[in-house]
This record gives sequence, structure tokens and C-alpha cells, in this order.
Amino acid sequence: MRWNRSLARRWSCLILGGALLMPYMMVGVLVSGILRGDQTASVLLPTQIGVFAAVLPVVALTGLFLPVRSLEISAAEGLLGVRVEPGVPGARRSWQERRRTAAWYTMHLAVGGLASGFTLAVVPFTVVSLALPFVGGAPDMLGYRVDGGWQAVGWAAAGVALLVPLVLLVHWSAALLARLAPPLLGPTPAERLAAAEEHARTLAQRNRLARELHDSVGHALSVVTLQAAAAGRVLDRDPALARTALSAIEQSARSALEDLDHVLGLLREDDRPASDRPVNDRPVNDRPVNDRPTDDRDQGADDPGRSREPAATLARLPELVAGAGVPVRLEAGDLAAVPGSVSREAYRIVQEALTNAIKHGRPPVDVTVGVREHALHLEVVNRTGGEPDRGRPGGGGRGVAGMRERVRLLGGEMDAGPREGGWHVRVRLPLRSHP
Repeated sequence: MRWNRSLARRWSCLILGGALLMPYMMVGVLVSGILRGDQTASVLLPTQIGVFAAVLPVVALTGLFLPVRSLEISAAEGLLGVRVEPGVPGARRSWQERRRTAAWYTMHLAVGGLASGFTLAVVPFTVVSLALPFVGGAPDMLGYRVDGGWQAVGWAAAGVALLVPLVLLVHWSAALLARLAPPLLGPTPAERLAAAEEHARTLAQRNRLARELHDSVGHALSVVTLQAAAAGRVLDRDPALARTALSAIEQSARSALEDLDHVLGLLREDDRPASDRPVNDRPVNDRPVNDRPTDDRDQGADDPGRSREPAATLARLPELVAGAGVPVRLEAGDLAAVPGSVSREAYRIVQEALTNAIKHGRPPVDVTVGVREHALHLEVVNRTGGEPDRGRPGGGGRGVAGMRERVRLLGGEMDAGPREGGWHVRVRLPLRSHP
């Protein structure tokens, strides 16, 4: 029963090919009759065979330009039962893809036309031959006069026997088309490369978002944890200090929510097709750190046409230090020459270093940021109070590993480890990339 359903679907695919061939055949027959000057000769079988052979190059030529690939993929998958890998949505058609589609289109129509012709000839003949033993009269069959009795039974048996080669023809033809569908209708090497590049860009974007979420929200949660513990200890004896800690918790939580909303917004944009994304959705620009809007956090929040890139830069270091929840000594030089992309990554590095200092060290924390010899130098030092987050799988975090990844992407250098009873992070980031 399952084989019967499969054969019926494949037969339908061949009939579809024959139906698509019909307009070509009708035009060919019309042109043939005009050229011969004899309209009746154009319906004869030899003429039909000649027209069939003549229109196949026309079918191939139109297959180069007509958008038939989606239709043929649907027919191959839905009727032939094969899996065809889709190409890259929105990609421009290459001549390699056009030639392969035209080859499949021509083969589908040619095989489908032959199968449809044999079906239209054999099935009616079989039906009539089966009715011969039961009807009166003596009809002519293929020019032969048929009388009743055993002669009619013989014609009925011949009609049934002709169904066998027809079924085999349909089965083998459909199997050939099914075998050729994936290589001819599937993605070309260029499309596979484009798909791989798009996949790599998506993974890189998601990894960047994961780093953003880890650094920003992780830092905020560390501050909230520390301030909540401090507020709980002094709530009864020093309500003013407790209120200060609760205010810091509120500020850190609000900042974490804004960062989380920003990352989720980027994820929603990544899930949309490329054609639906904003036209000016571009990579991180290289604006100087001091050349930014009054409130970066509000930029792009409600305007889908704006880039939603992270806006936190080194200009917000005082705000980061004020909300750290521990004493932090900040020493920052002139950062006006730092490009925006370097400034954003440097901010996240300092943020992660402070997070590790809060979680694993003891105050105070010294943060030094400055520009020397065409490079940005960062240093975060604190006394060791526990095992720092080294990014080990069992350590519960990827802090140091994430910082090293950011530094590596910017072509910089990083040194992190114990020093003189404390823990230090020292980073050098070049202000300009070198070829």
C-alpha cells in the first residue's frame, strides 16, 4: 500500500512535467503547421515526435531565466520524496545555479512528457480492451476488426499486459529524477560557501552577545550580591548605610535589565531574515570615546532603524566604579583618542576584572587606564581573598578566558595572575590595527 502511494506521487510528478511541457508543444505544433503549410499534418505522430525533439532546447533556454527552481524543489520533495538542501535565501542567481536548474527542468519536462504521452495512450487502450468482452458490436482496435468471444479476451489481456511496461517506465523515470534532484537542485559550491560564512557570522555574533551578557549582567549580579549582604549586616544598627546599599542594588539591577534587554533585542534581530533587518544595521563604528550621545543607553532602544550595538565605553568608567560596591581607586588619563570599538571592549575588560575582584578579592581595588605609545594600557589590582575566576569549566565562570578572547580579537596583550600577595590584570590594546 505504501509502495502504491509512493508510485502515485511519483507518477503525479511526471504528469506535472508533461503539463509544463504542453505550452511548448502547442507552440511547436503551431509553428510546424505554419512552416509546412499543412495544418492536418501537424497532429500526426511523426510530426509530434519532431516537435518534441525541437522544443527541448527551448525548454533548456527558458530554464536558464525562468524562476522555476522553487517549483521544482517543491515537486521533488513533495512528489518524489527526496530531500533537497535549500540555497541561501535572497542570494543572487549564479550562472552555475542557472545551468543546473535548467538541466533538471529540461529532464523533468522531457521524461514527464514521454511518461504522460505513454499514459494517455496505454491507459485508455487498456480500459477499452477490458470492455470488449462485455459490449456488443465489433469496434476497430488499431485498425483491426474485433469480434466477440476469445478474440476480445485476447485484446483485454494485451491491454493489461501493456500496463506493466508503463508502470516500470514510470518507476525508473521517477527514480532517475529523484537521484538527480539533490545534486542539480541543491546548493552550488558558491551557495554552500555563502551559507557557511553566514553561519560563521551568526556564531560570532552570538558569542559576542554571550560575552556581553556574561560581563554586564554578571558584574551587576556580583554587585547586587555584595550590597545585599552588606545591607543585611547593617540594617539594624546603621539604616542610612543600608539605604545606600539598597540604592546601589537598585542602580545595578536597572543597569542589568537594560543590558539584558539590549542583548535580547539583538538576538531578536539576528533571528530575522537578512532582508528584513535594518538597512543601517552595521558593525561597531570607530567613534572616539568622547564623541557619543548624552545617554548611550537610550540610543536605539525604541528606534528599530538604529544600530543596537553596545554603547558602554570607557567614558562610563566613573559610573562603573561608583556602583562597584567596594572601594575602588580610579586613575584615568586622556582617553579622547581611543577608538569606539577599542573603548567598548576595554570597558568590558575592566568590568570583568572588577567582577573578579569583588567575587574573589579584598578591597581596595586599583584601576589604572591610560594611553601610552599608541596603545591603551589597563591595569586592575587588588589583594587576593580567594581563588580568582580563571575560566576553568569547574570554576563556574569564563572571566579571564573571556577577557583574553577580547584582547586577542583586538590584537593586544594580556597578563593576569598573582603578584605580591594580590591579583593583577594588565592589558595592552593597540589603538589602530596593523595590516
